[in-house]
Amino acid sequence: MNLRRKLARAMSRAIADFKMLSDGDRVLCAVSGGKDSYAMHDLLVDLARRAPVRFSVVAVNIDQGHPGYPGHLLRDYMASRGHEFVMINEDTYSIVTDKIPEGKTYCSLCSRLRRGILYRIAQEMGCTKIALGHHRDDAITTLMLNLVFAGQLKAMPPKLVADDGKNVVIRPLIFCAEDDLAAFAAEEKFPILPCDLCGSQENLQRKAISRLLADLDARCPGARRNMLAALANVRPSHLFDAGLWQKLGLEVAREETGSEASAALAGDDDDAGGFVPLSRLSDRSIV
Repeated sequence: MNLRRKLARAMSRAIADFKMLSDGDRVLCAVSGGKDSYAMHDLLVDLARRAPVRFSVVAVNIDQGHPGYPGHLLRDYMASRGHEFVMINEDTYSIVTDKIPEGKTYCSLCSRLRRGILYRIAQEMGCTKIALGHHRDDAITTLMLNLVFAGQLKAMPPKLVADDGKNVVIRPLIFCAEDDLAAFAAEEKFPILPCDLCGSQENLQRKAISRLLADLDARCPGARRNMLAALANVRPSHLFDAGLWQKLGLEVAREETGSEASAALAGDDDDAGGFVPLSRLSDRSIV
């Protein structure tokens, strides 16, 4: 299976499973100029041409005032292909560098400011959905960050309603592997824009966790795939959230069947630990 088809199938499965798109949607596709958002935009535009539901896509980029920001590369790319595209100029760079001490990471504040701008622009443009380019590896990295640093069992929701109650955010690439997206970006020769503000900061906890996951995947092939599958194969009765037990009406956990226990003990089995490969999850597709 070629990369485009592989990624399109994974994306369409996510869209179908979580009902991300409805007939008549206008999707604000947040394009940063990185490999993931380029790929998401390309796949969504292609899907819009042949999906049974009618929706439109508008690419939006925020020029945040970074010195030497090569926004023209993105403008030229979108224009050359006739895509609907809007670039918003908002100097969040000055705000971030003023508020965050030197040596500290900018990502949290920068992300909040950018998200607020996207919410406002989506309302002004009449967009019903905001598509962000987070992928499988972003989701499991967030899961690990929350486990290690926040004491929470939480990843990224594939679909959410913003605090304002007006904007709906979707993550169509949530089942797509980063390596596949990187290979696809190279194959399509997307003009990648570097992130000199935060991408150059090497002391990010997220980068440390990403390296840890890469090492784990090298030692235990398929680890990241199984971690993603685990997010769709939750056993609430085997967790310690008393509030969740109460909401679900659980009073006691039930012992696993012999087959389940055997699978959990089979270290080299595809279902080791009770994980379910993505190929066995929903294969529903809107393409």
